[in-house]
Amino acid sequence: MQIRKFKLLMAVIVLFSSMSYAQNSGSGYSAFDSSVITKKGKPQQNQFLNHAYNFPAKPRDMWEIGLSTGAFTLSSDVSAVFPVFGFSAHVRKSFGYTFSMRMEYLNGTAKGLNWKPSANYAKNSAWTNNDYKGSNVYYNYKNKTQDLSVQALVSLSNIRFHKDHSKVVAYAGVGFGASAYETKINARNESTGNNYIDLFNNVANNIDGQYSNRKNVLKALKDGMDGTYEEAAESHNTKKAKMGSQTLCFSTSVLAGLEYKIAKRINLALEDRHTFVHDDLLDGQRWQEHPQGDAALTPNFDTYNYLSLGLNFNLGSKSVEPLWWINPLDYAYGELNKVKKMPKITFDDADGDGVVDQLDREPNTPAGAPVDAHGVSQDTDGDGVPDYKDKQLITPSECQPVDADGVGKCPEPDCCKNPPKVVNECPSSYPSLSFKNNAATLELNAKDVLSAVSSKLKANPTCTITVNGYPEASKASQALCQQRTDAVKTFMVQKLGISADRITTNCEIGGGDKNTLDIKAN
Repeated sequence: MQIRKFKLLMAVIVLFSSMSYAQNSGSGYSAFDSSVITKKGKPQQNQFLNHAYNFPAKPRDMWEIGLSTGAFTLSSDVSAVFPVFGFSAHVRKSFGYTFSMRMEYLNGTAKGLNWKPSANYAKNSAWTNNDYKGSNVYYNYKNKTQDLSVQALVSLSNIRFHKDHSKVVAYAGVGFGASAYETKINARNESTGNNYIDLFNNVANNIDGQYSNRKNVLKALKDGMDGTYEEAAESHNTKKAKMGSQTLCFSTSVLAGLEYKIAKRINLALEDRHTFVHDDLLDGQRWQEHPQGDAALTPNFDTYNYLSLGLNFNLGSKSVEPLWWINPLDYAYGELNKVKKMPKITFDDADGDGVVDQLDREPNTPAGAPVDAHGVSQDTDGDGVPDYKDKQLITPSECQPVDADGVGKCPEPDCCKNPPKVVNECPSSYPSLSFKNNAATLELNAKDVLSAVSSKLKANPTCTITVNGYPEASKASQALCQQRTDAVKTFMVQKLGISADRITTNCEIGGGDKNTLDIKAN
């Protein structure tokens, strides 16, 4: 039956391959093809086509649907029997050139048979209900599993720096979903109702003789058992969710695969997927056998593997093929190659004004004459005389028209006929300066005050000032006063640019506060 399924799949592959080649065997797309751009991407595409944005919009790409068949096996306490086939179907959509999402349904049947006898089946009703009562048995199972999972896939080889496209793309991914399974055991001959105690004991008792190797043991067991798998294996009963007679559990998976492109709309996929469930009863046997034969009560969660060959189809109109088949560097490398292939272009400029003849609106501009972007002689003031002839480069509009040299005649304004007399009045008051204790240096706020005084003096060049201090009668106080007034005068002369003859200093005993200097107008 499984061979027939495989032959049918290969026939479908050949049929669709020929159809796809007849339809379209090309690959890639043009970044300038706006018909494959979504409505959301139209504004960006328009900017790109108008040279306002460097990147084209992401194209609308096809969906992928796929069917596969392959070997479905358990990794568990009971040895798997090969080959047993499963099948799957999926739908996949890209979200970029490397990342895509896939939803997959998997249905698989797995079988297993140990070649070594076991006796630790006390909790497995499939054996105890058939009167084995401590005799050796050979663990076996038939497992039917189906799962539905959502998978995140990453393409690993479509972005290539030295080749435009590849017929093979590698990918890897992880998945999350739900698995439902049912396991049965072949514990008796269904036609006669007899169990296999005699068969099992005969094989077990001759393990060192006639059945001394794995091949002979398995052949004897298969020849003596009818393969009906009539007994339900041990299950979790109500401890886990159920879907009909199947046990339902959460599953995670990892996968990797290779896709081979046959045509734009069809490809083959070779994939291996391994799935993990938090369950030890996929093979119908609770505990792992200890190497010495004792019951080692150690949980050994079962997993299952699906090695498959699939046929994938790309669906969609006005769409490019799925983005994981497209090299996003195609456009950039194509544009670079166009630049390399451009012929050498020469630009003549007969008058040497920096504007090529094809664009020059004044092809005979005198040498050295400044021109605008169109090669026309500049006329800065717009008086009709080009700058290279204009002796008055900026002629006000009220002074035009001008003569042949670009010189205009301006009327004398009314304000200049009888100019008013300017009378400078000296400020009547200035701020005072304060010093701390016996300090004679100028602090920052004192310098700011002197800057303000300096501004007033510069605005009134005929005004002068006197810096007055008020020391006590002691010589030390008088000397300190002189140091302070000299510091003010030196700062204003050397730092603020005030002439020394405009500043007078004076120390008057007892005239005021000894730590204050007054600035007075003369």
